[in-house]
Amino acid sequence: MLKELLKKQINIALLGFGQENQAFLAWLLENKKYSNLNITICDQKARDNFKHQKKVNWQTGKNYKKDLDKFTIVFRSPGWPLFCPEIKKAKKAGTIISSPIQAFFELCPSKNIIGVTGSKGKGTTATLIYTILKNYKKSVFLGGNIGIAPFSFFNKIKKSDFIVLELSSFQLEDLHKSPKISVITNLFVDHLSPADPFNPNCHLNFKKYWQAKLNISKHKENKYLIVNQNLKEKIKKENLDTRIIFFEKSSIKSSLVGDYNQENIAAAFKVCDILKVPKKIIIKSIENFKNLEHRLELVKIKNKVSYYNNSFSTNPDSTILDLKSFSSSIILIAGGADKGANFKKLAKEIKNKVKYVILLPGKSSPRIKKELLKTKYSKKQIKLSSSMEEAVKKAKELANVDDIVLLSTACASFGIFKNYKQRGNEFKKYVKKIK
Repeated sequence: MLKELLKKQINIALLGFGQENQAFLAWLLENKKYSNLNITICDQKARDNFKHQKKVNWQTGKNYKKDLDKFTIVFRSPGWPLFCPEIKKAKKAGTIISSPIQAFFELCPSKNIIGVTGSKGKGTTATLIYTILKNYKKSVFLGGNIGIAPFSFFNKIKKSDFIVLELSSFQLEDLHKSPKISVITNLFVDHLSPADPFNPNCHLNFKKYWQAKLNISKHKENKYLIVNQNLKEKIKKENLDTRIIFFEKSSIKSSLVGDYNQENIAAAFKVCDILKVPKKIIIKSIENFKNLEHRLELVKIKNKVSYYNNSFSTNPDSTILDLKSFSSSIILIAGGADKGANFKKLAKEIKNKVKYVILLPGKSSPRIKKELLKTKYSKKQIKLSSSMEEAVKKAKELANVDDIVLLSTACASFGIFKNYKQRGNEFKKYVKKIK
């Protein structure tokens, strides 16, 4: 439907002007068959450095998301919830609510799309699948929530190419098509409260979060669903018309830190086995694969103390898995913006594994401290810091030989950091300065 509509002289809006909508807009403007479109960008601020600035209309300021019902199609960025009043009003009036990822699925010349979702591990799993296929000499592209907008490489895609997409629940929740092969790495409680004031999306409850994830396999295009064995009971309750393959931890040796990465390896193996990649190539690719940046990344070993950066850990469940990945004593840097998580289980795990906790500023930090004190964790073991620089300095002072200093916050980054990448980069910056 989108393919034909976009060729007409209609008014469309891009709600939110992040990376996905920027790449989508650039692609539309460079494609002559879509020259009839009247395009409006609805965002709080105009982008003065955008090279197609004069070819589009801008709706900015306080009322940037007002009157969305005057457009035929609104392409929302993943940051905007479907229950946003302005979106609901527009949809009721007959406006089509779509997204750049929906447009990609409808317009993509190749149907060899592999989609990976899950609360954690989807970036590592997607990148590993991409790496294995690349080593098998396949023409393959990697994109999605991993930070590469699919429309940035759209013009290079041929019919026989493979596309591996990391897909968030916010990209999936209103998707009307599914990848040919889908992966669900795991499921934790997450995204039930808005943490980023500039990207306020969340799910109304855990059931809706699960259904958004499950949307990756609900549509007729999906032929295989590769899913974590831990979700077997939940999957049984769903009426899915696809071949379901479960995975458990892999026994293949790798340099990936974190026990849970053995599950990510198993998921990637299942996908590549379906695609008939020789096992020798799969195993060799896995053996040479290293942790992605900000995902339990070894930053430095100094004075026999190892410093690990998992700034991507933004919920308690992922931090619990991080703590279980090490046998040495741990000094944990945690805390930050509140996503509505429960820290009770994390506090118990910290009591068993962590000799000091250093809490960053944020609304979640007092809640973590409160849960820790309930477990009889000593006040002397809880340290507060006003910045990442101070946190790293305190960690260095507290660390002994063979200790692990771990950035795994269990919280969102917003507040003193722009995003998880900035938080991780600051950690790395100050760790590398240790003499």
